[in-house]
Amino acid sequence: MSWYNEAIFYHIYPLGLTGAPKQNEYTEPVHRLNTLLPWIDHIKEIGCTALYIGPLFESVGHGYETTDYKKLDSRLGTNEDLTAFVKACHEQGIKVIFDGVFNHTGRDFFAFKDIQQNRENSRYLNWYCNVNFWGNNEYNDGFSYDNWGGYNLLVKLNQRNPEVQDYICDVIRYWVSEFDVDGIRLDAADVLDFDFMRAFRRTAEEVKPDFWLMGEVIHGDYSRWVNGETLHSVTNYALHKALYSGHNDHNYFEIAHTVKYLQNMGNLDLYNFVDNHDVERIYTKLSNKAHFTPVHILLYTLPGVPSIYYGSEFGIEGRKERSSDDSLRPALNLEDYESALSDNPCTALIAALGKIRQNTPALSYGSYTELQLTNRQFAFARDLDSVRVIVTVNNDDNDAWMNLPAGNAVEYIGTLTGQKVSVEGGHINVRVGANSGEIWIPSEETSVPETFSENKDSIVEETPVTQEEVKNEGSTETKATPAASVPEVASTKGDTDRTPASAEKEPVNFDPNKAPEDMSTEELQAGILAKMANNGPVTDQMKKTVYDNIWHDSLVNLVQELLLIHIIKGILYRKSTILS
Repeated sequence: MSWYNEAIFYHIYPLGLTGAPKQNEYTEPVHRLNTLLPWIDHIKEIGCTALYIGPLFESVGHGYETTDYKKLDSRLGTNEDLTAFVKACHEQGIKVIFDGVFNHTGRDFFAFKDIQQNRENSRYLNWYCNVNFWGNNEYNDGFSYDNWGGYNLLVKLNQRNPEVQDYICDVIRYWVSEFDVDGIRLDAADVLDFDFMRAFRRTAEEVKPDFWLMGEVIHGDYSRWVNGETLHSVTNYALHKALYSGHNDHNYFEIAHTVKYLQNMGNLDLYNFVDNHDVERIYTKLSNKAHFTPVHILLYTLPGVPSIYYGSEFGIEGRKERSSDDSLRPALNLEDYESALSDNPCTALIAALGKIRQNTPALSYGSYTELQLTNRQFAFARDLDSVRVIVTVNNDDNDAWMNLPAGNAVEYIGTLTGQKVSVEGGHINVRVGANSGEIWIPSEETSVPETFSENKDSIVEETPVTQEEVKNEGSTETKATPAASVPEVASTKGDTDRTPASAEKEPVNFDPNKAPEDMSTEELQAGILAKMANNGPVTDQMKKTVYDNIWHDSLVNLVQELLLIHIIKGILYRKSTILS
């Protein structure tokens, strides 16, 4: 096994966190990266063992229009600053991975500038895709070229060119020799050439033992990218979507279905997250803020490598504003959160989960078995070497009871609340707090982390279990209890035939007078379904297709297309009426 199999990541977007200017004037370096040195202690304190930081290298604006792969962005400092920063992380036992933006470059990259200057005679002409001197662009270059995402600011590299492959592989070697980096997150990996990635993998195995390659992939069968020839991991956007919408819709079937879908791809160690620099903050996306607890319990216990995006451990908000990501990438002063571990329940929970995961190998390596599933309660086991760890979550506003098959233990302890329950008839009978959850571990295997046990009441309410309250031994029916304190748990059997995931979403109001750019993702989805309904019946599969699309810009475009179609139909109808 490698370090990344047990990693707990912290994710920093450095240009945002340091408050760097939005545009690079290429002036003398400003040593903003050094202001992040105190964050290293914080990262360790909340239980993270690895850092994904980027983009870092010289660029025009947001960092993904690279102009020099071998120079720290002058808005952040110098190469010496970056070397010292990585060294400081390593001294605290924290691994570091950089952003590798290898699908495209900025227009100020040396190869592109040579084409601007020498045109058809440039020796770098084949470094980029489809350079066409019969075309032009908004920069009036006198030629056109392929780009990423429709943005000519991002010039697409010709990844099948051996010179380009050799150059980028040399960049990776340089990053290791100069900065001692431990891995790379590959930007836009879902559009990278597979032979290009195979070259990365060969280089990774050459430069450093356990050098980790993780790719940004949105949709598709992740096993296409995660295998012995290309990448070690990819971003788990499928689980990201399920974690917040499964709670907003009170639909744990969506989360459980997503886990099974991912399991069918193979034994993949995916990079799990609930927010990042491209999507809205989890605290903003959750309809019920109390669901912050069960969401993060699942993040830290489901198969995969968990990651926390800077600031979200404090429960900060962040919403896209007119398609801008600036509010998702704020400057923060760590001193403003110096007492967060003791005073902020969100921070205390994240720190507790970090310590629990570090001390529970089954959460990194254990198999996954679903134990109980209803819309509002979900339980599963992570089994490793005859040790069963049981995870329970509850998205209901009332406490719930769960009767679950236990492992070969006499007693279990809840690592978040300190509850202790005996194993009776091969089962444990546990109460799960409203909008909360628990990680149950055989008491002989672990102890409650001290850093958390002191603050546990500020995170999840402790509900001690008494023998009078538990279920009959071996029985699957709950004993009668006062309705105000322990609600009856819905039968798993009765809910298994329900339509999973998005087909059962609660309706969201759609205001046709509101600009699509100002609508939330849910409003856009509702609007699309409303427009589709005007054309005929909307099937469950059609609903699922709409709800599976969580990308704001894509939904805005789709709404606008449907509005255009509606207008065109109206014009054609009026013309046909006049003609008739």
